[in-house]
This record gives sequence, structure tokens and C-alpha cells, in this order.
Amino acid sequence: MSELIWREFYRHVIDGIPRLSMDRPLHAWTNRVAWRNDDDGFEAWSRGETGIGIVDAGMRQLARTGWMHNRVRMIVATFLAKHLLIDWRRGERFFMNRLVDGDFPSNNGGWQWAASTGTDAAPYFRIFNPDRQAERFDKEHEYIRTWVPEFGTAGASPPILDLKQARARAIDAFKTAKNHAD
Repeated sequence: MSELIWREFYRHVIDGIPRLSMDRPLHAWTNRVAWRNDDDGFEAWSRGETGIGIVDAGMRQLARTGWMHNRVRMIVATFLAKHLLIDWRRGERFFMNRLVDGDFPSNNGGWQWAASTGTDAAPYFRIFNPDRQAERFDKEHEYIRTWVPEFGTAGASPPILDLKQARARAIDAFKTAKNHAD
């Protein structure tokens, strides 16, 4: 029920603010964020080969089924936009081309929420820690092991980045963009 309410909310927002359907964020100052052009990072994310269990599980599930749970969508979107600091619009387009339940207003609103560029009261420094999210929502790692069978073994890929350093980089990029807007 709550997802239906969010869908209707995002439809209302796009109807009232049509520029959101034109690759523009709600908050203009976020256009100043120094997004990284990291094709290798984007490819690792899109293939589910980041070395971050829950991110890789979600992306592999999307590739095989065209779907993933909303919680995992938020985790993988936040990882792309904040940890990798790759423009949220790349992820938004990627999802729309692959989701069997793709709905433009919901997808756009969800990506802008994850990237802190849209209708969100939470500040830009809200960055999901994917490891903590996995501990909270997949304590036994059943979901992760379903999609990433090598998780926790010697064959598992090492993480492509340090989560703490990536978080600090994202906060700095957003803070710099916001300060230049004021």
C-alpha cells in the first residue's frame, strides 16, 4: 500500500513540476555536484561485481529477473549516487531499461531520493552503509548468497572502494556544491 502511495505522490510531483521529467533535479544546486565519470565503476555496479554483497545481489537479481525489492533498490541507488558518486541519471536510465515494473515517476522520484536531489527532507549526507543495511535486512545473508554464491568465500571479489572514504568524498562533493549555491 505504501508503495502505491509513493507512486501516486511521484506522479503528482512530476505533473506539478514537469522539468523533473527532463533529466533535471528538483534542487537546482545539486546540478553543481561534481559527479564522477567512472565507466569502470558503473560497469562493476551494473554487473553486480562491486565486491559489496547486497549491492551485487540486487544488481544480479535485476539482471536475471527484471525486479528487486524496494529496500534493495534504495541500497543500490544510494551506492551508485553516493559511494561511486556517479550521476543518478545514469542509474535512473539503467533501471528504466531493465525493470519489469518500471514506472517513470516512481523511478525518477526514487533515484532523486537516493541521490538527495529530489523531494526529500533528509539531507545529502544521508548515505546508506550497504554492509549495515545487509546486517539489518539480511542478517543470515540468505538473499546475498542466493544471488552471489561466492559471497564470503575465497572466490569473492574484493570491494571496489572503501565505504568510509567514498562516503567522505560524497559528503565533500555535495557540501562544495551546496556552498557554491548559497
